[in-house]
Amino acid sequence: MSIKYAYLGPAGTFTEAALLKIAASDDQLIAYANVTAALDAVRKGEANKALVPIENSVEGVVARTLDELASGEPLVITAETTLPVTFSLMTLENKDPKDIKSIATHPHAESQCRSFIAKNYPNAQVIETASTAAAAKGLSKGDYDAAIGAAIAAKNYQLKIIAEDIGDNTSAVTRFVVVEKPGKSPAATGKDRTSLAVFIAIDHAGALLEILNEFAKHQVNLSFIQSRPTGSQLGHYHFIIDAEGHIDDKPVAAALAGLKEICEDIRFLGSYPQAK
Repeated sequence: MSIKYAYLGPAGTFTEAALLKIAASDDQLIAYANVTAALDAVRKGEANKALVPIENSVEGVVARTLDELASGEPLVITAETTLPVTFSLMTLENKDPKDIKSIATHPHAESQCRSFIAKNYPNAQVIETASTAAAAKGLSKGDYDAAIGAAIAAKNYQLKIIAEDIGDNTSAVTRFVVVEKPGKSPAATGKDRTSLAVFIAIDHAGALLEILNEFAKHQVNLSFIQSRPTGSQLGHYHFIIDAEGHIDDKPVAAALAGLKEICEDIRFLGSYPQAK
């Protein structure tokens, strides 16, 4: 049975490249303008699953993904995948590289290619776009002189790659998560990750330490922790936590039980196999 996947679009994003790694040939891939729209497609039943970025090894967390998972109609992560992020500079076929006066790209991509831009195009105007694929699409219409994005975007929009692997950090990796409506968690594999959104009742000294102690007490290692504002008022935060292990593992279950005693609320965001 084919699966309908929503993903962060338009066509030609790194998210699409990551999705092509895990989707079957008969699955339907539907591009959405932003992370919120992709996740809402699952909430509304327009798609069975969504693939969205959650963390980059250079730029850090994707805040919009974390905030969307922590609020609204509940969704859970059921899988993850990673993708090495390599950037290419592309132009129209007949463009002379010496005539490049404007370069379009997403802000995250620009920040990872600053040295290349400064060295090779110090006088070019850098124009921010909603995604690297949007930059490529605009370039195909003649809106810019060049664009920085994934090689897949050049293929999709018939563009010419004039420089490859131009990122300042050649080992950059982005982690993506598959998100669905709540249901039965994937079975434990022995190398899993459990994600949680943890809300404290009142911000107070030692609140984070109390949370960490519950995991330490049961010898559960944490691979990720990020504070995010609740949006209710200034100074109120919740924590997004990734713990090593599965919700069915006794140590993780015990730590979760302990958290329920000291926290106002906990949103279970899924237990799923770690990406290889």
